[in-house]
Amino acid sequence: MSIFNTETDLPTSKSPNSASSLCSAQETAACCCVDVGTIIDNTDCTASYQNVFASRADAESAVEDLIQRARRVESEACDIHSEFKDVENGVELKVNFTFCCQIESINFQLGLR
Repeated sequence: MSIFNTETDLPTSKSPNSASSLCSAQETAACCCVDVGTIIDNTDCTASYQNVFASRADAESAVEDLIQRARRVESEACDIHSEFKDVENGVELKVNFTFCCQIESINFQLGLR
């Protein structure tokens, strides 16, 4: 003998108050709970960094530090593109780090905080 009558006591996807009808992700039927694949889907594997430094030497030092940080989180060599541009108040540094997967990009960004 079952405690619940599965046809009447449990919410169904047809019920307007069911958990699955309130949740936009269809991977799970619980509200406020989504499959990690819904959020981390490997579509954004690039982390970008931009800052203005007083001198080119300071900017180059920052690039070396960022590269070391990227190397600590990568499982495969990440693709790194840096650009230095002289601006009115110093040197602008722009760097893009493209990792093999999105979680590495996230880990790198969290490590910079």
